[in-house]
Amino acid sequence: MCSSERVSIAIAVACMGLLCSAINGAIATVPELGSTRVVFQTNYGDIEFGFYPSVAPKTVEHIFKLVRLGCYNTNHFFRVDKGFVAQVADVTGGRTAPMNEVQKLEAGKTIVGEFSDVKHVRGILSMGRYSDPDSAQSSFSILLGDAPHLDGEYAIFGKVTKGDETLRKLEQVPTRKEGIFVMTISVAVAWPVAYNRACSFVNVSSIPSADWSFKKALK
Repeated sequence: MCSSERVSIAIAVACMGLLCSAINGAIATVPELGSTRVVFQTNYGDIEFGFYPSVAPKTVEHIFKLVRLGCYNTNHFFRVDKGFVAQVADVTGGRTAPMNEVQKLEAGKTIVGEFSDVKHVRGILSMGRYSDPDSAQSSFSILLGDAPHLDGEYAIFGKVTKGDETLRKLEQVPTRKEGIFVMTISVAVAWPVAYNRACSFVNVSSIPSADWSFKKALK
């Protein structure tokens, strides 16, 4: 074997190694969804969410608690940028209905920034925050396109599993702009659902707030 052939083989092997590393890295950034789903009912259709408890356990637990307390009911999207994000308002100021003391207590909590190597692509759920990395509360964004500049800066905790057609309708809604903000639709209700073994939906809105063992029992 001549030296040029050996060099070609060495380059090919090196390229294959880089390709395998890239593929493995990409696979590593696609986490497994948990079994629980949450549905937001909106004026333009439903949006179903799945969550990444292995990536952002504290964030997922916090969002679940807000949902089962009814904190997102009567809330709204305060920002819709086509191809970028649809951002759900902070429940403390975004609801039309008053909050009770239990809701206020949970909504006022801040969550440690659980940043990861999961990528910001269309359908991803990403927590909103202020400049403090540990200031996330209840506002979050649904990605309407890829946004690599957000990677590693905001905590990803789930993704849209059904309802992309609703997101497309949102992107077309005429809005009243106020700077970068827009006023759009109300989130009517949110409730947790889980898949049973037949993969049909089980409405668990009547399950007591302290009993979330169904997440494991219905896997």
